[in-house]
Amino acid sequence: MVMDQPRNVRALGLCSGGLDSMLSALVLRDQGIHVEWICFETPFFTSEKARLASQQTGIPLHVEDITVDYLEMLQHPPAGFGKNMNPCMDCHALMFNKAGRFMQTHGFDFLFSGEVRGQRPMSQNVSSLRYVEKHSGFDGRILRPLSAQCLPETPMEQQGLVDRERLFGFSGRSRKPQIALAEKFGIKSYPAPAGGCLLTDPGYSRRLRDLIDHGDELTRNALFLLRHGRHMRLGSKTKIVIGRTQQDNEQILQWYDGETDALLKVKNYPGPSVLMPGGGPDPMIFLAACICAGYSKAPDAAPAQVQVETSAKTQTISVLAISPGESKRFLIT
Repeated sequence: MVMDQPRNVRALGLCSGGLDSMLSALVLRDQGIHVEWICFETPFFTSEKARLASQQTGIPLHVEDITVDYLEMLQHPPAGFGKNMNPCMDCHALMFNKAGRFMQTHGFDFLFSGEVRGQRPMSQNVSSLRYVEKHSGFDGRILRPLSAQCLPETPMEQQGLVDRERLFGFSGRSRKPQIALAEKFGIKSYPAPAGGCLLTDPGYSRRLRDLIDHGDELTRNALFLLRHGRHMRLGSKTKIVIGRTQQDNEQILQWYDGETDALLKVKNYPGPSVLMPGGGPDPMIFLAACICAGYSKAPDAAPAQVQVETSAKTQTISVLAISPGESKRFLIT
């Protein structure tokens, strides 16, 4: 590639690991600009795809966990939520803010992303893109190389740090221009354009909304538990998580805190692990044991023996099963 920049221009890009992220970086690198990526992690999304993109392209990647700040934003996102619990506009603004701070500390000239105008009707229209930039704290420092020619000219283009003529004007939901550009750059492997954020998942969002509505602490354990099993609300301060499969049981046990939680399992018969985050009073534990028995292979007509582990003690209680049909009223849906 011809290095046609007057100096060593450095750009830091937000990377999701998708095709658009890769293309936006390669378009700038093709101009001789030094590009690196930054990716953020929370319990709702990971850096897995970004790491693969970095390996494929050779573009350096920085990964930061922003869970604490993300949860604070999630409580009351100024722009509200999307269809589910996804605060996309404020999420992007927060990420650009974090990236901008990294940019300042590490000597980059501007930020960029793979966003395409109109690709997502709600979060990537012109007003949404403008909202994100304005609320990021780095207005005028964000470039979107794939749609630059159909967006207002940025200071980076005006100052000659980037050649606007070698950027693109992609717009809308068609992927054909990106696929053609990928062929030009020799990119043969890239993930499907499906979102990787759990906050767009209806089931996960309902469970998260239940936590928030009941004032439960949004701990890392609680957020990861939302991915697994059946979730039931037994009382205003008590819920349980019931494993659906052996894999579910294993995942639930991974997030079990023996200092605070209660763990229930039927003795002598196959059945699920039932976790009660934060424990609960005896009546709630008894109810959870009845539900636990109902999802097990214990005989319906006879009392079942359920082992209950808490930080204080391990005990066995005898209960009559509540059938899955009866316990449906507790499901978080």
